[in-house]
Amino acid sequence: MRRLVLLAGSVLLAAAAPSASLGQGDLRLKPASPPAAGEREAGRRATLDDLFGRLAGAKDETEAKGVANLIERRWSRSGSDTADLLMTRASEAIQAKEHALGVELLDRVIALKPDWAEAWNRRATAFFLLDDVASSMADLRQVLAREPRHFGAWAGLGHIYMSAGDKTRALEAYRKALTLHPHIESVRPLVDKLAPEIDGRDI
Repeated sequence: MRRLVLLAGSVLLAAAAPSASLGQGDLRLKPASPPAAGEREAGRRATLDDLFGRLAGAKDETEAKGVANLIERRWSRSGSDTADLLMTRASEAIQAKEHALGVELLDRVIALKPDWAEAWNRRATAFFLLDDVASSMADLRQVLAREPRHFGAWAGLGHIYMSAGDKTRALEAYRKALTLHPHIESVRPLVDKLAPEIDGRDI
């Protein structure tokens, strides 16, 4: 179970094209103003939309993994060098089983970049490894509020529901993960195992 929650937390990782404008009475080219934050976000989302389209249409597991890695790479970039550095240190701490330190570092990341879904996702993993399931679930919900397509977070949520014995919600979460990433490792067998039991109930 923890291996797949780590998958939920195993994320992986534009500059705008320069343009020019003419100043009044000045024939020299001047660089345009950088795009507003909203425009950058729109461009990033458009790229993610394309990647998710490719992921949904992947012909096999190998192709799907390649596209999923590109998505995870985009998720892993915050746009802040400081936040990215703290995230790297937090990931190193978690890999070294220093989970409390990982949470402390991720607290700082989230304070800097509260809208960065991946920071919440990594902290959810650290909380889970500390056996703080309530905090892990709360952080996964923060992930999904910011990035509803985070297939790793949906898988992690499914594992938490399973650990609590809530098979119906676990199945719903696993199915959501598969809708987003049809080839996500090890989730399909869980759905195949749960579906006959849950779908046959009067729910």
